[in-house]
Amino acid sequence: MKPLFTILAVAALLSASPLFSADDASNPSNIPVPKPLDQPAAGRVPRPPQPADVAAPKLGDDGEIQRQFSILHDGYVALPAKRMPEVVFLGDSITLGWLINGKEVAKEFAAYNVAYFGIFGDQVQHVLWRVENGEFDRITPKVVVLMVGTYNAPVREHPPEEIASGIRKIIDSIHSKSPETKVLLLAIFPRGADPSDKNRQKNEEVNTMIANFDDGKTVHFLNVNDKLLQPDGTVDEKIMPDFLHPSEDGYRIIADAIREKIASLAE
Repeated sequence: MKPLFTILAVAALLSASPLFSADDASNPSNIPVPKPLDQPAAGRVPRPPQPADVAAPKLGDDGEIQRQFSILHDGYVALPAKRMPEVVFLGDSITLGWLINGKEVAKEFAAYNVAYFGIFGDQVQHVLWRVENGEFDRITPKVVVLMVGTYNAPVREHPPEEIASGIRKIIDSIHSKSPETKVLLLAIFPRGADPSDKNRQKNEEVNTMIANFDDGKTVHFLNVNDKLLQPDGTVDEKIMPDFLHPSEDGYRIIADAIREKIASLAE
């Protein structure tokens, strides 16, 4: 593990660059919030997909761990040196979005000393790797709010069964490190403009499978997707402008839907 001062120094350096837009006053995790990295240059050959249920870091085209992924992961690993969260939100850019589009809404969870462990574009195998490699080694949160898998949906080589298997492994890895932690497992949010979207359909298949992980004790499944959709199944652009990431209004709807459950699990 890198020394804390090294991690913080690198994070501070990057926070001054266009990659990051830090706002500690509205950032309960006190970790720099990145802007998405540029897409790979045209003509680069993409790497073969990693299996969704085998822990792996996110790699760049050069085969090395992506810089943004590494910096944020190291920051999350270092968090206990500063404070101990009672509630951790774990996932991809939708999780990190609580500190961007949802930063005003997120303030209501501040009483839990909440932390947001999200990284842009993370797939299930990446979150699994992060849990297995330090993010939960020195924390014992009362609740982990887990939602991940939507970035696996466009990957043809990731069938729903494999995505669900990876999510199961994330939960098991959390409990191997913190057995008493309760996992609030959220259904993967809707994506695409309407129900015909193939990625949304794939996510729904995964949701059907992971709903069975609910044991009423340490794993609690919650599907709030109907609150994010219009009666005909379409997505209101005011709630999800890009049909994937919630707006502030979207995060407010989500907060309203999970508030009571978090409170009961955190008692």
